[in-house]
Amino acid sequence: MSINIKESKLSGQSHYRPEIDGLRAFAVVTVIINHFNKEILPNGYLGVDIFFVISGFVITSSLYQRRSKDFKDFISGFYQRRIKRLVPALSVFVLITSIAICLFNPTPGISLITGLTSLFGLSNLYLLKNATDYFAQSTEFNVFAHTWSLGVEEQFYMLFPFLIWFSGFGRQTKNGARNLFLTVVTLTIISFIGFLYLYPTSQSAAYFLMPTRFWEMAVGCLIFIGLQRRAFIEKFVEKVPPLLVLFLIVGVMYLPISFATEATITVVALSSVLIASLKEQTGAYKFFTSPKVVYIGLISYSLYLWHWGVLSISRWTIGIHWWSVPIQVALMLGMAIASYRWIETPLRKGNWFGKRWKTLVVGGGVIVTLSAGLIALGRPLKGKLFLGEMYKYPIEKTINKHESLISTLSNKNFSIAGNSHSDHIIPLLENLFDEKVFHLKKSFPCETLEINQESLSFDKIQCSFYKDIDLLLETLVKGDFLIISSRHRGIFQNGWYTNRLTYMPNKLNKENWDNYQMQFWDQVEQIAKLAKEKSINVIFIMPLPEFKTYTDANFCTKQWFNNLGYSSDQCIPNTNKQTLIDRLSSYSYKRVLIISEKYKNFVAVDFLAEFCMDEICNPIHKESKNYLYLDPNHLDPTRYLELYNSILRQLHLKFKDSNLLNG
Repeated sequence: MSINIKESKLSGQSHYRPEIDGLRAFAVVTVIINHFNKEILPNGYLGVDIFFVISGFVITSSLYQRRSKDFKDFISGFYQRRIKRLVPALSVFVLITSIAICLFNPTPGISLITGLTSLFGLSNLYLLKNATDYFAQSTEFNVFAHTWSLGVEEQFYMLFPFLIWFSGFGRQTKNGARNLFLTVVTLTIISFIGFLYLYPTSQSAAYFLMPTRFWEMAVGCLIFIGLQRRAFIEKFVEKVPPLLVLFLIVGVMYLPISFATEATITVVALSSVLIASLKEQTGAYKFFTSPKVVYIGLISYSLYLWHWGVLSISRWTIGIHWWSVPIQVALMLGMAIASYRWIETPLRKGNWFGKRWKTLVVGGGVIVTLSAGLIALGRPLKGKLFLGEMYKYPIEKTINKHESLISTLSNKNFSIAGNSHSDHIIPLLENLFDEKVFHLKKSFPCETLEINQESLSFDKIQCSFYKDIDLLLETLVKGDFLIISSRHRGIFQNGWYTNRLTYMPNKLNKENWDNYQMQFWDQVEQIAKLAKEKSINVIFIMPLPEFKTYTDANFCTKQWFNNLGYSSDQCIPNTNKQTLIDRLSSYSYKRVLIISEKYKNFVAVDFLAEFCMDEICNPIHKESKNYLYLDPNHLDPTRYLELYNSILRQLHLKFKDSNLLNG
């Protein structure tokens, strides 16, 4: 397929640079390779960072010497071009992919909301709110997870044109370029410091937030201004061999994951140098301007959209295998070419309605209408398109088996103190009892117990745990229940996997660590004692056993369309029982059992036995044979009911002879 790389200028005065599209092709290919198999190109995801640098360079280039009558003309023209460039292809992709995921996932809510927020340029914030780890295996099943980068760029576009105009750069004032350069340098430094500060402590925030990504796009802007205003910069970079820079970028993509921060910074720096050093006489220029490479760059936006959709749907169905790769690549290219030819190009170049305000209104209307359709897929149409057999736990069996205990508990009030792991318990109450009967309060007392610092101060990491529990106890009366449910990481050191910043308790001072655990359990015992004085029952939910692999439970439920995936090691990772036990803190495990024996009102609920047959454990429930996990330490929201029988059985054993239930 050939193209004319000597296209006309962009809308402004800047000349089209085909080598930039060639660089886009390189970036999108590295991302796709990484998403196919992380082992082939471990840091290929850094292609997105290259895109950010290119975006900053190109957007500044497109606004350079662009004539506008006034600010209204400038800003309306800018957003009209952005809408025509981004919205059509994204809207069609979101619509088709949303319907597709509903065919194979009975609970596509997270994907649909991600898709909906992507239409408004907010999917990065939604993923951050849900504490998404972009590198987690479970994220691969969200068909719109990759749209976070579009959110970052669109939020950048909300700010950048104002910097262009009010610095004077957009009005071609005498000092406009200097003002823009100084302003962007200042913001770049702030953004870069924020990135360095957040990445070790909150990687998801550093990864998803525009302010901590601003510096990457800003570098592209600064390179353009520098090349336009300073001849010595251009002469300097001319001496740099672009092929060497390209090889260095590829080399960085093979660095160990522990060098993620350094790799990101290096790729951004090298990308800016590569853009500046690509001159016509170089071999790299000839490669990047070859027609086929340029064409991949031209369709890179659509290709980026569709590649993840194809891979994610594949993971839900046939999986990704050596024999499936050619089919999946062909499908990606086919969808991207169709999108570019029949959606992107005609709608971007066409004069939609003559007046800009009509384009803006219609673009917004399309987004709102499509959003309504996604809401319909997620609510009134939920499960109606699904092609497989719907999962349903026979709750009636649990109710019948423990009818007497449930009848007694239905007259009690419940308060829950916990983090996301308390979600394992809430459905028990909602399904077995009348919601109006009990008082339910979900707090987040234990989040800061996730240790990632060299030294510990117990006072600083208590957060509001004990204060919150005191408040919860005040809402309860004799015979009621306080439920404490958290992962308790830092108390039970049972993580196979936490995030890319590996949790390393051995970095901590052992004396501080021992003191921390001791004080924690002293406080728990105080809670048990205080609750006993008020004749209140305490249920302490032990952490779920963790496994070294995870995926969506619906994926691991056998269906006609995913037999290959269902039988994979991804769904049935066998683990030695002793290995799981060894990852628990022996002190904490013993202490919670001592408290449970000492206080008749205190029961520790442990699920380890539910996942272990003899000495082998896996995420498959022992009795139902169903896969229950969403990630290494959370159950799938639709599978909590599987553990109800276990919870009720352990409550019955503890409280059958207790008068506390009759309060």
